[in-house]
Amino acid sequence: MLADFTFPKEVRLLTAFDYSNVFQDVQLRVSSKNFLILARNNEKDHPRLGIIIAKKNVKLAAERNRLKRQLRETFRKQRQILPSLDIVLLAKKGADSYSNTLITKELDYLWQKLKHKASK
Repeated sequence: MLADFTFPKEVRLLTAFDYSNVFQDVQLRVSSKNFLILARNNEKDHPRLGIIIAKKNVKLAAERNRLKRQLRETFRKQRQILPSLDIVLLAKKGADSYSNTLITKELDYLWQKLKHKASK
């Protein structure tokens, strides 16, 4: 059977309540130069992702959208290996200056780091 690489609503943080739950109860924190991942356990059988890219950190809408596409893509590919977590991924200032391949490498590293931390 093929792995499911879609990004349906059930794997997204959709409401302000979902986001605030993660911010109020951060259980795992993983960061790099360009990104910060905050996570907490959820009661579902799959991880959920929320993305925050502040206009203050990435000025141009086209760059924010490019980053969001990259973030979603790496999450879709790594979703099967991640435990049941609610995840908020934040972009730091200057994240838009990197190429898609560098962003993908950095995020793949962060997903592995998150998986390792969650398994402890």
